[in-house]
Amino acid sequence: MSIWWSLHLRREAASVPLARRLLLGTMETAGVDPDVSYELSVALTEACANAVEHGGAAGRAEPGGAYRVTAYLDGETCRIEVADSGPGFPGSAVKAAPSDDAEHGRGLRLIEELADHVQFGNRSGRGGAVVSFDKILKWRDSPSLLLA
Repeated sequence: MSIWWSLHLRREAASVPLARRLLLGTMETAGVDPDVSYELSVALTEACANAVEHGGAAGRAEPGGAYRVTAYLDGETCRIEVADSGPGFPGSAVKAAPSDDAEHGRGLRLIEELADHVQFGNRSGRGGAVVSFDKILKWRDSPSLLLA
């Protein structure tokens, strides 16, 4: 099975649960194991929260602007990408894990713990940060069927 979707969302707190619910609904319909779905939804929540908080002009948390969430379920893998139009990641901050008492960066660490493969980077040309992660899927015994 192959499913993909992409959302263009406003940088508002209300957009985060919307993206999470869409992902969980897609996973449930496809028959993905609920534990895997939950882990991916928490990682997505963290990535979206970062885009809402840091993804605007010069990283200020003023409302407005937008970010993009794209999810791909293809075969045995789910890949999720969250891209914003903010200042992007500082060069060394992406590679350095935050300390246990750090005020910022714990969400990125959580994404690394929940996903199988993670990439943090900056968009070339247009600016902004990109967080992409994937996870090998496990399946429920009987997938839900979407009835029209």
